[in-house]
Amino acid sequence: MKAIRFGLAAALMVMGLAAGAQQKNQAPTAASAGAQVPAAIDAQLRRNLEQRLPNIGKVDEVSRTPWPGVYEVRVGTDLFYADPEGNYLLINGNMLDVRNKRNLTEDRTEKLLAIDFDQLPLKDAFVMVRGNGKRKLAVFEDPNCGYCKRFERDLQKVDNVTVYMFLYPILGPDSTEKSRGHWCSKDKLKSWQDWMLKNEPPAKADAGCDTSAIARNVEFGRKHKITGTPTLIFADGSRVPGAIAAPEIEKLLVAAGK
Repeated sequence: MKAIRFGLAAALMVMGLAAGAQQKNQAPTAASAGAQVPAAIDAQLRRNLEQRLPNIGKVDEVSRTPWPGVYEVRVGTDLFYADPEGNYLLINGNMLDVRNKRNLTEDRTEKLLAIDFDQLPLKDAFVMVRGNGKRKLAVFEDPNCGYCKRFERDLQKVDNVTVYMFLYPILGPDSTEKSRGHWCSKDKLKSWQDWMLKNEPPAKADAGCDTSAIARNVEFGRKHKITGTPTLIFADGSRVPGAIAAPEIEKLLVAAGK
């Protein structure tokens, strides 16, 4: 985690702070970091941050740091780090583009975690087709996940989609047992929906049933850092962790098809 934060801090300086670094009076050493901030920069930082981020509150103090061109911004006992113009802000390890209201760390992480839909092991999922089934969505779910049950109810309102359901039991032994029961059912989809929508548990899996697909799902999820359920993967590779409502599912399906 420390290495990541140091990397983000370095990236922050490279991306937004070159102008500040070029000014000699903005390149303090550790010993001189406490020197007075130029009045123009102090006023500019306060004005820009308070205008662009009204919820940040009143800036109490702007201080130099040992990093050339990087300033400490104090609001109460909360500390942030910014470039001289308040265009970029480093908060809790996240780099924010203040002007465009974007979390650059989150945007980059989403790209790194994207999964090529064509590389999904679809043979290890069961399928639900609604309407013409032209749009595609993959979902990793745990049968004992309350948020998954809520998501399943919303999913019933979405039409013209093919859903690949990956059993992903990560909440304990009972989740694994239920997943085995669903996978070994003669009608996997019915078994799954009876449980998720009607709370009717699956039949116990036969001892001879091959449930290796479930283990492969768990291995795949860990490899790709799927840490919670439900996790949705759209045709463009984007992923969404957590239950979202039908309008949002629809919106993301449209975006993924462009």
